[in-house]
Amino acid sequence: MEQRKPVCLVIGAGSGIGGHVGKRFAAAGYHTVLCRRSDEEGLARLVAEIEENGGSASRQILNAAQDNTIEDLVAQTERDIGPIDVAVFNLGAQIGDRPLEETPYKTFELGWRLAVFALFRLGSALTPHMVDRGHGTILVTSATAAVRGNAGQHSHAGAMGGRRMLCQSLNAEFAPKGIHIAHILVDGPVESPDTLGKLLLGDDGYRKLLEEKGQGKDELIIPSELADTYFHIAQQHRSAWTHEIDLRPFTVLPWWNH
Repeated sequence: MEQRKPVCLVIGAGSGIGGHVGKRFAAAGYHTVLCRRSDEEGLARLVAEIEENGGSASRQILNAAQDNTIEDLVAQTERDIGPIDVAVFNLGAQIGDRPLEETPYKTFELGWRLAVFALFRLGSALTPHMVDRGHGTILVTSATAAVRGNAGQHSHAGAMGGRRMLCQSLNAEFAPKGIHIAHILVDGPVESPDTLGKLLLGDDGYRKLLEEKGQGKDELIIPSELADTYFHIAQQHRSAWTHEIDLRPFTVLPWWNH
């Protein structure tokens, strides 16, 4: 009988952190289930790249803001692919800098739904399976806004601060049951066209930033290098688990020095 591959579920598998984390786990022998809200063509290319390099992956378009989508995804994966060993929660909630008067109630609430409530739903659906098995890992991408609220970041800071506290609560309840919860605070700009390009800087601004700080200068976080950290945390022995870690390029001041 062929031995099954461990399963890594990635919610938020874009072209930046999520996609590279999926590729890293696939390269290590995991079957990666890659989910994102849109761009099915890009998702198909990501799966094809993994398979061309000898890995195993599947894909699904997922609107995490809709009822039951996350719950159905967990149930389907557990039933049709295999037990989820690692879940990577990489949903973003960044809407750019907006003054308070330009942040509608619905926009603020959507940030909470994607950043906090969706993680709560994933935990509710997945932890019973992991507890039954006595092991499992949930890796949660977070941001500077989880620990520092800046002007124009009302929605994002409120959402990410809630995400961080939820991770602490999940850890307090489930670490003693063998479930590893890690809050990964990305405290710096990531070389990713999805977030920096589409949401914050635009295409021209993103290209300029790459010329100034990327292309070997290492002043932007390189997603493939960051993916190694995710993989390392997932392999940690339970006697030396990381619950929270923050990362940034070597030239960026940490959040507490701003």
